[in-house]
Amino acid sequence: MAKDCSFDVVSEFDKQELVNAVDQTKRDVASRFDLKDSGSEIELDADKAITITTSDDMKLRNILDILQSKMVKRNLSIKILDAQNIENALGGKVRQVFNLKKGLTQEKAKKITSIIKDSKLKVQASIQGEQVRVSGKSRDDLQEIIQLLRSKENEIDLSLQFTNYR
Repeated sequence: MAKDCSFDVVSEFDKQELVNAVDQTKRDVASRFDLKDSGSEIELDADKAITITTSDDMKLRNILDILQSKMVKRNLSIKILDAQNIENALGGKVRQVFNLKKGLTQEKAKKITSIIKDSKLKVQASIQGEQVRVSGKSRDDLQEIIQLLRSKENEIDLSLQFTNYR
């Protein structure tokens, strides 16, 4: 009798890599000639949000570009950044907050399970908190589900990881 195989679909990020990416961005901003004396600040607020404060919109976009390139180099998806509106700060500066997306919401988990069920493969998907457990008898079917979810990642609008593959 074949044993059931399974894996979990999660949406997480490596906190230490994010801290390193933010620190590298701070160093780059301090050394770049066009951003050096702008009074720009980048803060990581307890793994919940990143706040960028600077003198104008152009510098804000430049700093965001630096941050995103540092994240990509550290294998962090830029989809974890949920940009909020640009707001005015004290002293004529602008501020933008980027909330960090972690975990699957109920509607995203339901969307993932519906994609899996629409594939017509012999696997079961169940929502377990902030993750989706996919199980089936055939490892090949599970591999196909992983490929399917990777191809639909833009539609889901989340960075997905596949853990506990057994």
